[in-house]
Amino acid sequence: MSYLQSIKKCFESDVVFYTRHAKVEMENEELGRIFEHEVYEAIFNGEVIEEYPEDKPYPSVLIFGKTMAGYPLHIVCAYNDEEDLTIIITVYRPNPALWVEYKRRKKP
Repeated sequence: MSYLQSIKKCFESDVVFYTRHAKVEMENEELGRIFEHEVYEAIFNGEVIEEYPEDKPYPSVLIFGKTMAGYPLHIVCAYNDEEDLTIIITVYRPNPALWVEYKRRKKP
């Protein structure tokens, strides 16, 4: 099972932990609050666009996906295979000035 499939499985089973940082970012997003159901939607039609294998305590990934309303989201999350748990580290609406099609960082 791929890393993304494991994350999706956790969402289907409602075995997802949102860090305090993620919750604060979601509530204070400058373009409007991001809701958990929107994170779910973006995960299920999303794709891994960056990997952070050195992150501790678990490797993490950056997922790009869109909500059912078509809003782009970036979700940084990790998967704890020992507990079969997905940890949402942060969620935000990517700035189009910084990303190419929300998938690749623009060169400075």
